[in-house]
Amino acid sequence: MTDSPAPQTDTDAAPQEVVEQAHPWAELAPEHFHLLRLAALPTDRHTGARPLRFIQLGRVERLGKQHSLLRLTLQLPGQRVRKEQNIFEVWANHEQRTVRFGPDTGLLVQPENRGLGRFMLAQGIAWARQHFAHYQVENTPLPSKDAFSEEARARRDHCLQAQGFVVEYLDPLKIKAQCGAPRVSSLHGDWHTEKVQIIELLDAASMLQQADQSLREQEVKVRKLEARIDVFKREDGGLRFTITCLVAFCVFQAGLLIWIATR
Repeated sequence: MTDSPAPQTDTDAAPQEVVEQAHPWAELAPEHFHLLRLAALPTDRHTGARPLRFIQLGRVERLGKQHSLLRLTLQLPGQRVRKEQNIFEVWANHEQRTVRFGPDTGLLVQPENRGLGRFMLAQGIAWARQHFAHYQVENTPLPSKDAFSEEARARRDHCLQAQGFVVEYLDPLKIKAQCGAPRVSSLHGDWHTEKVQIIELLDAASMLQQADQSLREQEVKVRKLEARIDVFKREDGGLRFTITCLVAFCVFQAGLLIWIATR
């Protein structure tokens, strides 16, 4: 007598993992680029020196029937950042008529304390106001690491509130927080233009041309100074030879006088 295998039940079956497929726009690369000028600012006690810098702003947007996307990225010359840094997204859900700002990991910007966070927020708000001003704004959780100190928390809250967001704390210790707004139209798309400036292509070309012309003028001045230094060196060499000859002649005369006197 053979034993027949027991029928496989749902409880015996291994659970099948459901892999969430990434959105087709999740890895879109920038398509349009602009040059940003970061003005020189006084040295900050936390972030250090803040010299004049130029960085690249990348932009890509998609308008679809179900979703729309704006993605902004910042690229620093000669410096690499983590994948989750220097990226800002605005997602619009047309079925729910909602707009979500920022990546899930929060807005992490390098270099810090240069006005770039508010600039990227303003760019995303301006785009959302242009297309979906009547949409509701989803509440966005704020990472607790952004408020590692009272000063950092106050700076973050001021930046968000200046753009029209409402910051709400979910615990008495002010660790868990979220921000949102009633409508996209209630947000403000301005930023500190004296800190961050968008340089157009013609302006960038003009700046490069002026810099090249200034370098050429400096090279001419340096060559003239080098020529004068060479002249001074030759004159100095001639003077040294003359002085040496005079010293030798004086020594000879003194020796001759001593010889005559002793005779």
